[in-house]
Amino acid sequence: MSADRSTAGNTRSAARRPRGAVRDGLIAAGLELARTGGPDAVVLREATRIVGVVPNAAYRHFADRDELLAAVCLAAMDELGARMAAEVARVPGEHGDPDAAFGRLAALGMAYLAFAREEPGLFATAFSVPEQHPYLPPTSGSGSESTPLDQLRDVLDELVEAGLLDAGRREGIEVPVWSTVHGLAVLTGQGPLRAAPEEDLRMLTDRVLGFIGESLLAPGGSA
Repeated sequence: MSADRSTAGNTRSAARRPRGAVRDGLIAAGLELARTGGPDAVVLREATRIVGVVPNAAYRHFADRDELLAAVCLAAMDELGARMAAEVARVPGEHGDPDAAFGRLAALGMAYLAFAREEPGLFATAFSVPEQHPYLPPTSGSGSESTPLDQLRDVLDELVEAGLLDAGRREGIEVPVWSTVHGLAVLTGQGPLRAAPEEDLRMLTDRVLGFIGESLLAPGGSA
């Protein structure tokens, strides 16, 4: 088949797709490129090749490569959020129960660290939004649709309701908590602790999550 006939076939195929299907397909293709190669692997031409449309078709949906990357970054963050929500949902106990609330905090941290280890390309991509684009959608969701930060805030609010975290210490405390877990994810992912044995990684995870819990629950303490 000649290049002209192939291009024409791709154009007709794209025309038959439902409205929005090409854009969604390009984001999905970018997500798979990011999964294996991180944010640098998200390239418009390669994404269009995977979807089966001509390269120019991408510019009907994205102004440039950075705009596609921004959409892929948010999709990667959504995958992280979905992983965290799934782990939290497995924790038994009613809302406001102290043991359940603390268990949900630990589940968030474990899910975050597991995602960083198991999906390094997506984890790196989730935090690589180009500067000229916003990091998160303007409105927050709930449950499996909420962002990782939203979920952390919800669990910290629950700790207050359960009487485990002093309400006077609640405001802004999600930032040091998130920073601590993210720091461990980076250190054990692409940082100097990346070659640590699995046993050491489990110990480090327990130590860091334990440190966060003790800092949050200590009367009059600070995280």
